[in-house]
Amino acid sequence: MVEKISLAHARRIAVAAQGFGRPVPDAVGARQLNLTIDRLGLLQLDSVNVFERSHYLPLLARLGAYDRRELDRLTFSRKGRYVEYWAHEAALIPVESWPLFRWRMEGYRRSPKDSLTLWSQSHQPMLDWLRKELADKGPLAASEVEHDAAKRTGPWWGWSDVKTGLEALFRWGEATSAGRSRFERVYALTEHVLPQEIRERRVSARDAQKRLVEHAARAHGIATTGDISDYFRLKNVPVGELLHELREEGVVRQLAVDGWRQRAWLHRDARIPRRIETAALLSPFDPIVWRRDRAERLFDFHYRIEIYTPAPQRVFGYYSLPILVDDRIVGRIDLKSDRQAGVLRVQSAWHEDHAEPGAVAERIAPLLRSTAAWQGFDAITVSDRGNLARAVATGLDGVSSA
Repeated sequence: MVEKISLAHARRIAVAAQGFGRPVPDAVGARQLNLTIDRLGLLQLDSVNVFERSHYLPLLARLGAYDRRELDRLTFSRKGRYVEYWAHEAALIPVESWPLFRWRMEGYRRSPKDSLTLWSQSHQPMLDWLRKELADKGPLAASEVEHDAAKRTGPWWGWSDVKTGLEALFRWGEATSAGRSRFERVYALTEHVLPQEIRERRVSARDAQKRLVEHAARAHGIATTGDISDYFRLKNVPVGELLHELREEGVVRQLAVDGWRQRAWLHRDARIPRRIETAALLSPFDPIVWRRDRAERLFDFHYRIEIYTPAPQRVFGYYSLPILVDDRIVGRIDLKSDRQAGVLRVQSAWHEDHAEPGAVAERIAPLLRSTAAWQGFDAITVSDRGNLARAVATGLDGVSSA
């Protein structure tokens, strides 16, 4: 008979596995940042900066206020502990994980359907020239490469041929990131950035995929096969077979969760806390909500980011952040950092039907104050939009409303 657990237990397992509910450290330094990133396995990157860039937010949600310069030193400095690759989407991953994606790099290069591989077939001179430029002058951002083909033309998402070529080398693992400049990726030949031992480490495709599956299962705590596959975007990978191998090794076991149509996998390191106590604002690209149907199964929370939705059609706002209180997602809040005015603007706030607005506002008011301080702001304004907005304004002790 298949073991079965309640949805409430599954929710607490998942939230705890993602690093929530732990005591917030008095001071956050490199050790705490490294431990949290290693637990997650990656930080997804995104260019939207209306509130704060996405990769900073999972650490804020789990650790509280920290010095972003310390994270930049770890992640965006040459020879840092982390490097960029296509791990979920574009993401920061530990340098130690880079060899686990070599099968993906080689797959991109060999694929007859990959857009950059197709492009490369008629642009070999450009690729050879870029390799030489990086060897002679790198690291370089695409905007720093002087070439007639650096002009933005054609259908490549506004990319120039220089940018397209650099992205092909990056995707194949010939080039990698050597930090970012004003959030523009800086490219370098991989041998100029990564240690020789990392570059020469060989892991078979199946072993690498199995290690990624195990990490995804551990990071989720409890998850369906599809959830685990999505974590590192393991398309066309026998994730189910690998999970059964891990089950035989005692790493995971299969069970049923109330209300889930598919069986779930429970990692052996997962724990079921008696309760979770936390309050956090989640990036739209936080691993705990980035797979939207998982968010619905775990939290009964229907979430779609509205960045690409025309303004008149938006329901909740341009950059609404899910609000996690304890082990439930209780609402969403649309934040904007008005850096010129030095104000954190709450552009709208909404609570879920199961959540009481006053209780939600009470829990997130201190969080909003600390978030504003983390951004270097002294003021918060709240627009009267959304069924949680007035409670938030009241909870902030009469903060100005706009």
